Amino acid sequence: MRVALFVTCVNDTLYPRTGQAVVTLLERLGVRVGFPEGQSCCGQPQFNTGYRHATEPLALRYDRVFRDYDYVVTPSGSCAAMVRDNYPRLAAKAAAEGRGRELPAAAERAVPKTYELTEFLVDVLNVTDVGAFYPHTVTYHPTCHGLRMLGLGDRPRRLLAHVKGLELRELEGAEECCGFGGTFAVKNAAVSAAMGADKVRHIRATGASAVCAVDNSCLMHIGGTLARQERSGAAAGGGPSVVRPVHIAEILASTEGDVW
Repeated sequence: MRVALFVTCVNDTLYPRTGQAVVTLLERLGVRVGFPEGQSCCGQPQFNTGYRHATEPLALRYDRVFRDYDYVVTPSGSCAAMVRDNYPRLAAKAAAEGRGRELPAAAERAVPKTYELTEFLVDVLNVTDVGAFYPHTVTYHPTCHGLRMLGLGDRPRRLLAHVKGLELRELEGAEECCGFGGTFAVKNAAVSAAMGADKVRHIRATGASAVCAVDNSCLMHIGGTLARQERSGAAAGGGPSVVRPVHIAEILASTEGDVW
């Protein structure tokens, strides 16, 4: 089984430990992980802002870089959804415009082998207990792409339920968006900030010391709101003054004596 890590732009630039955690976790489970250095952006920023033709070379690059692998695993529901949901749209548009079979063929190869991390663990490796240890109270935020486009369902929660020492706290309004939405946060800053504040209020109300998700982009938005409140002393909701955003991969990679 040839498995590649698609680390994504956000993780490569801002959260490299998440990519390292994925490798640590999968290798502990007996999976040898490849990392093709030619990988780049999946094209989601371009696609979401209407630059469809600018997205196509990135979709072709994705297919080319990962072509020799059986599975592509990414710690990002957002980027996995881009490949699985939007590459076929790009391919259909190219085919309708009579621009050949290159893009449709690329999508046909790339889409079925691309998995978000928790999908790969549960659906391909058939594991929910990965031998993790994380002695903290945690609440889980199901991100929009994972929830609505990938249909991750309870996979992340099933994995968290088997982590020794972890106490999972229920999050009110869990399925509501955190307000990030990529370029949405730039174009609609006030609305985005208000949505983030609502999400953080519910997170603090759980009393958890950490909030986890399958996307660091959402955790970046949530973490920014948490940090601003903590600096200003405006934390509310009855929870701890400091709440740590942590990617689920880092929790699942943690073991006794080696907490990420």
